[in-house]
Amino acid sequence: MLEQTTLAERIARVRAQVADAALRAGRRPEDVTIVAVCKTFPRDAVDAAYLAGMRHFGENRVQEAQGKLSDPPMPADAMLHLIGQLQSNKSRPAASLFGLIESVDRLSLIDALEREAERLERPIPVLLQVNVAREPQKSGCAPEDAPMLAARLAASPAFDLQGLMTIAPLVPDPDLARPTFAGLRDLRDLLRAAHPGHALDVLSMGMSDDYPAAIAEGATHIRIGRAIFGTR
Repeated sequence: MLEQTTLAERIARVRAQVADAALRAGRRPEDVTIVAVCKTFPRDAVDAAYLAGMRHFGENRVQEAQGKLSDPPMPADAMLHLIGQLQSNKSRPAASLFGLIESVDRLSLIDALEREAERLERPIPVLLQVNVAREPQKSGCAPEDAPMLAARLAASPAFDLQGLMTIAPLVPDPDLARPTFAGLRDLRDLLRAAHPGHALDVLSMGMSDDYPAAIAEGATHIRIGRAIFGTR
């Protein structure tokens, strides 16, 4: 059952909690980007979130995003993030619609997106998704495969490799997710040293249940669905 609060009130609450978590971690609140995950919610909910100040929106499926966010198009200052697993045969619409593809995790997908970048005549902004916790049911490359995939992305002019993404396990205490977040940060530091031309500034990690812990470990982007839009 939905909370008896408005969407704008929930957004204000999330912003306040993000600011508090950032300050407690010795960070600036403005360095944490909130990605409003709008999967399964209708366009009017997305528009309401935009009017409440949200500018980054996350979707899991290309087809849903096409139907919901393309006609009419989102405002020019809204940025769409693909955060769900991307099938290679959906690379064309994904490359055209999303401002950041967060779920790049295998060579076959890299090859497909590279062809789309050539067609579009521009680099595609991407994150490398890593399954830090090695959960078999979740997408993302194994941590030991990340250096090879990052090298492939970094070497290609078809990509703007901006950083890494992970999904932490569901745990009863958010602090139990901190080793996963710290693991992604440590991996990013290793890859940054290996590719000095790429800052890899983005660490997309943390969701409604655990984003304060992710912020404490260096998250720059947090993906918030339920805490903004309510229960699906």
